[in-house]
Amino acid sequence: MADSPQTSLFPQARPTDSVAAPAAAAEPAVTASPSGEAEAEASSDWYDVDVSSLAPARSLRPPERTDRVRIAAARLTEERRRGAVCGDVAIQGEAIGAVAGPGACGVEGAVRVTSVAGVALSTPATIDCRTATALKTWVERGVKPAIGGEGGGVQGLRVAGHYVCRGRNNVAGARLSEHSFGRAIDISGIRLQSGEVISVLNGWNSSGDGAQLRQMHQSACGIFGTILGPDANAAHRDHFHFDTARYRSGSYCR
Repeated sequence: MADSPQTSLFPQARPTDSVAAPAAAAEPAVTASPSGEAEAEASSDWYDVDVSSLAPARSLRPPERTDRVRIAAARLTEERRRGAVCGDVAIQGEAIGAVAGPGACGVEGAVRVTSVAGVALSTPATIDCRTATALKTWVERGVKPAIGGEGGGVQGLRVAGHYVCRGRNNVAGARLSEHSFGRAIDISGIRLQSGEVISVLNGWNSSGDGAQLRQMHQSACGIFGTILGPDANAAHRDHFHFDTARYRSGSYCR
């Protein structure tokens, strides 16, 4: 019986000539130019490389703000927080508490307001928080939409009156005005960022500003209790009177 071939537990080595050597990276061939200088023949693969794919990826995230900007923003936020009255950072000023007046006049919980909704008042107005909040709402819903981007937008309000102990329409002996209780404010004009002033007296019947002033006047109805303008009577020909008196029938707008 013929011997069976010897078997091994170890794998047999392959013939060395069957092991393929790894392909060497292609190098450009060197040829001689007519001038005798060596020139490399560029492989066609060199021209197919997308160079842009080798550039680092650009981040879509905006660059971080510098420490100076962050510090300035934090300082502004803190200043606005400290200057807020009526529990609203959009109403800036000073809380002054109760203001005593002669007779029945006076204000409970008075504040001295310097700006509302980022719009400065020409003079600080002593009013109560209900009136301050109504003024802010009117600026946001009435003044800013009416002005839009004209003249760079709204910069300030010209205040013609706030707290004062007097009768209605400045008539001696008349029923006390809402001004006597800090519940009223008078606005005579709107100042734009450009420096231009839209005056109630000069603009109410003008072709340029009349429509805007009427829009502002109308927008105050429902925000305030009483809204009086140039069409109400001669005493209001040069300003808007706003107060927060409450009526069962709703706002009184003239």
